[in-house]
Amino acid sequence: MTAPALIRELRHLAVAAACVLAGCSDPLAPFEPEVSNATDSFGMQATGVTGITTTRTYTWSNTGTRATVNHSTTTSAGAVQLTIQDGTGTVVYDRALAPSLNEPTQSGTAGRWTVRIRMTDYSGTLNFRAQRL
Repeated sequence: MTAPALIRELRHLAVAAACVLAGCSDPLAPFEPEVSNATDSFGMQATGVTGITTTRTYTWSNTGTRATVNHSTTTSAGAVQLTIQDGTGTVVYDRALAPSLNEPTQSGTAGRWTVRIRMTDYSGTLNFRAQRL
């Protein structure tokens, strides 16, 4: 384990220990969203998310050159950013998830797209879907 990784791990353990002593729930509980990943349709949903900082990356097969992104996310704290790259790695969508939004990505190249969710101290209910347009 590298020194920076060890320092991060020790910080996480210190936070968990302080939380246990204070009687709160585990702040390091795993983030386990429901993910639907099928050709031409990708979705993610997670309810009751509390104070999560993480990045998740998925590969999604899109046979089209665009997608429609449907947001239905409630943020009570922190931030959550959705970035989608096309089959060549070009960013075709980059936006904070919103309570209600339905919009297309930019045109890209069909193939194996990348869907990346970045959460920073995020709390709320996360829900979005991307479908071939």
